[in-house]
Amino acid sequence: MQFRTYRNTDLTVSAVGFGLWTISTGWWGQFTEGEAIALMHRAHDLGITLFDAADTYGNGLSEELIAKAFPTGRDNIVIATKIGYDVATHGNSERRGQRAIPHDFSPEALTLATENALRRLHTDRIDLLQLHNIGMEEVDNDAIWETMDKLVASGKVRYSGFALGPAIGWMYEGIRAVERRAVTSVQHIYNLLETHPGAALHETAERTGKDTMFLIRVTHSSGMLEGHYTPETVFPPTDHRVHRPRSWLLNGIRKVDTLRFLEGPDRTLGQAALQWLLADERVASTLPNIYDEKQLTEFATATDAPALSSDEMARIAELAKENFGVEEEPHKYKGTMEPPVVEEELANA
Repeated sequence: MQFRTYRNTDLTVSAVGFGLWTISTGWWGQFTEGEAIALMHRAHDLGITLFDAADTYGNGLSEELIAKAFPTGRDNIVIATKIGYDVATHGNSERRGQRAIPHDFSPEALTLATENALRRLHTDRIDLLQLHNIGMEEVDNDAIWETMDKLVASGKVRYSGFALGPAIGWMYEGIRAVERRAVTSVQHIYNLLETHPGAALHETAERTGKDTMFLIRVTHSSGMLEGHYTPETVFPPTDHRVHRPRSWLLNGIRKVDTLRFLEGPDRTLGQAALQWLLADERVASTLPNIYDEKQLTEFATATDAPALSSDEMARIAELAKENFGVEEEPHKYKGTMEPPVVEEELANA
């Protein structure tokens, strides 16, 4: 396992982390507590130190699992969690599928959510506290960022950042927050097949000279880059991928076929997908979806496999320019994908 340290901090994380949404939300299948903890223990044995949770994952279950899996040795793991959804009011309400509950980013709610997370985690500090799926209103709200600074100053939080969802807050929320706010970490979707709008966030950090680094989720394009799907693949009724159109499956398989050159006797396609991400020094860690021990072992050992060569990286870039040989309708992105109209522009209109 390789390790990376966030710029201008002492926060060091494993290059491959463990996102607890797979074992606490039911979106990737059902796990008993024993099965979930066993996977977490195995991850730690393989060198994974970063465990990423959220108060809304299983209404606090993901944080409780960390406490149960690691009752001792607090300094041997890095705990990241997320707050911002109104779990205190709506946590136990009935929800259909992945439909989100309302947000509450008020200073009082954020402070209470942090206290509740600390209680569930059985710890006195959160290593990385992230605002969960912020929108433009949150980016521009000074009170929110002042609250996060106070939580850091209190010692209850070591470092802060934010996460971007595809449905709530995305491209320009991320760009504006990186430009205007001093944040340690940004979590967002990014992978070989889906570089937009994530690449723009990385470019913004580089262009502005900020220390911000990135925590990458959906590293394998909802499993596509694991390389196991076929036209006959059928997802279980409880799996969120069952709601995807068939064209997503068929076009994705065609794209993946162009990337088979990355596979070899000592490297899987899934490992290559992680190596491609980690070739960017702005990537602090990756959060592949983990749902069984075989896959966990494959991903945790990705940095031990032969690294991608410069020729392979160049070939990937050329394929990406042609959308990996697939013609398809432009993706209908959720969230803000157009620049916001700011007050200065309105005044000059």
